[in-house]
Amino acid sequence: MGHSLEMQRIRAGRWEAVLTAPDAEGLQVTHLERPLPGLEVKPDGEGRWLLSLPIPPEVLCSGVQTFLLTDAPSGETLAHFTIVTGVPLEDDLRAEIDLLRAELDMLKRAFRRHCVETGA
Repeated sequence: MGHSLEMQRIRAGRWEAVLTAPDAEGLQVTHLERPLPGLEVKPDGEGRWLLSLPIPPEVLCSGVQTFLLTDAPSGETLAHFTIVTGVPLEDDLRAEIDLLRAELDMLKRAFRRHCVETGA
C-alpha cells in the first residue's frame, strides 16, 4: 500500500492533513531543508493518520515558501504544500495574466484574419 494525502488545509496558523499510509513513523516537515518542530501525528483508523503542524511565523515572508512532508529515514518526499504571500508576487501574477490576455487577443485576431483570407 502506498501513501497519499487525502486532505490538506491551513487553519489558524496550522497545516493539517490526512495521510493514508501503512505507518507514520519517521515523518517530518522541512522548509529549506530544515526540519520544523511540532509535527503531531495521530491515528485515525486503519492506515489513516491525522497530521498537524504549527507553521512558525519566522518562515513566512514575501514570495513562495514550499514545505516538504518526508519520510526522514529514507529521505523520500511524500507530499508538499506551498504558501504564497506578499504584494510583489500578486503584482507579478497580475502582470503575467495581463500579458497572457494580450497574447490571446493577438492570436484570436490573427486566426480570424486567417479565416477571412482563406475563406475557411
